[in-house]
Amino acid sequence: MESLNGTPGPCAKTWLNHAKTLRLHTGNLVNRSRLKKRCPSSPSEELKQCIQATLSDWVSTKQPPSNEDLPDTLDCSIPQPTDAITPEEREELKVSAKLFLCESGESSIRDAVEMALQTLAVSQLDSVILAPPLLTDGDHQTLAHFQPAWEELEALVRNQQIAAIGTSDLDKDLLEQLYNWAQVKPSSNQVNLASCCVMPPDLTAFAKEFDIQLLTHNDPKELMSAATFQEVLQEGAQELNGAEWRLEWVLRYSIIVKSRGIINAKGYLVSARKAKP
Repeated sequence: MESLNGTPGPCAKTWLNHAKTLRLHTGNLVNRSRLKKRCPSSPSEELKQCIQATLSDWVSTKQPPSNEDLPDTLDCSIPQPTDAITPEEREELKVSAKLFLCESGESSIRDAVEMALQTLAVSQLDSVILAPPLLTDGDHQTLAHFQPAWEELEALVRNQQIAAIGTSDLDKDLLEQLYNWAQVKPSSNQVNLASCCVMPPDLTAFAKEFDIQLLTHNDPKELMSAATFQEVLQEGAQELNGAEWRLEWVLRYSIIVKSRGIINAKGYLVSARKAKP
């Protein structure tokens, strides 16, 4: 692989091995012809295809800089002119996101939202739905689990970086606890109809009383396991040792034209960090 000036530069393997953080943007999936050839069977399969395709494209086209220090944070993205939203069209668009936390950490929420704002060239996301990390050993989500992450989301609302915040897969009792405790109330709650064919009546009644929108989704409890992510890295960039990396968060965004209700853009932002030896 050559550098921009045509002289030999660091190979992809050197760049990847040096980095401590990977930031990946799939680009607008609505426009990616490669992914249109195969319809993913699930959100997890879609994400897997996206990461593999983006890494493969990046490895084949990225030109490492010469005579510079290798970056600790590696931006594995294929820039597309359609990613950014112009100020003229912003009022006509609704920018929504769902943030899947793969490990606890309030800094992950800030990083994900700031990366989305920068990538899409907007100052505010219209809504963000939080999907907290999957608990181990059969533990169930409690208000204590939610509070640190929700406080971080509330701070981003106060900073006007997010307009509305919501939750995913909370039952009526936990949603009520969160609503009563929170300073910024949840505006929505997603329900996976694969686990319940109809909306629970108590949840429906509570949401109606406090003006919380109930949405449906088909995301699995764990969007991507650690082992699958490492496998995907290895397949997408053969020069990368996938076992060294852990997935921090995944943010899926969608941009909808308000007047027509159609999806103008959709994509994933992904962050991973190299595990400490």
